[in-house]
Amino acid sequence: MRQSRRQLSRVEWPTIAVGAAVYGGFGLLTWHHASLPWWAIVALGGFLVAWHGSLQHETVHGHPTRSRALNEALVFPSLWLWLPYRLYRASHLAHHDAGQITDPREDPESYYLTPEAWQRHGWLARVLLEWQNTLPGRLLLGPIRVVLNLLAAELSRAWQRDFSHLRQWVLHALGCALTLGWVMGVCDIPILEYVALYAYPGISLTLLRSFLEHQAHADPAARTVVVEAGPITSLLFLNNNLHALHHAEPSLPWYRLPAVYALRRSELLAANRDYRYPGYAAVLARHSLRPKEPVVHPQATEPA
Repeated sequence: MRQSRRQLSRVEWPTIAVGAAVYGGFGLLTWHHASLPWWAIVALGGFLVAWHGSLQHETVHGHPTRSRALNEALVFPSLWLWLPYRLYRASHLAHHDAGQITDPREDPESYYLTPEAWQRHGWLARVLLEWQNTLPGRLLLGPIRVVLNLLAAELSRAWQRDFSHLRQWVLHALGCALTLGWVMGVCDIPILEYVALYAYPGISLTLLRSFLEHQAHADPAARTVVVEAGPITSLLFLNNNLHALHHAEPSLPWYRLPAVYALRRSELLAANRDYRYPGYAAVLARHSLRPKEPVVHPQATEPA
């Protein structure tokens, strides 16, 4: 027991190393922004912003230290600008605790709609929603959707005089100010240029990971995917592409997931009914034109 406690108290240095690489790479890229071609900035900037999002995911699950305050401090600067960390933390932990993952009434991270929500949309919105269930649609329009959904929910909350999220937004504003103070004040990058070349592609890459993390299925164990990605995308997503294992053991740090997956692969794939892709190239090939699923949750019913 004493040995176990000592192990839990240790700092997870691989995760600290990822944080150093993210901020070091971000600092170098933005410092040399003016001398680089836009396509290189999109590729590298998007990668670093999405990698920072993956680091946020690790801290939500209690890494790399036992201190929640230290973990939050590690990801305090908001590189993608749009989502307050504490709102993300609450939403993501609620997703893990949801009784019915993917159900739009229970799962805060569900992309499905209820039948009544679908009926409220006009034809153009339905076309766009269906296109966003293809991978190109999710990558191109998904960032706009997630930002607008967040703003609509938070403005509705404020309209109802519910200011319970005010502290989260103040902290988020400080995190954005820290990022933009460096980006705009030191590196002289216009904010719209930063959004277009760094934040937007970073959110898009994050949505690549989440595109088919979950599917609506009668068997709860079959709702969570495994993408056996290559080393670069696995590092980008901090092995969260092995999502079925992450849900089975959410406290495992990212660098232990591959070894555990190798030991439990047959068990996990049997449980999720082989909901598996051999990599993200296969995801693109299958879902460039074909939607992953209907927009309306197939098991959702009208409320009584």
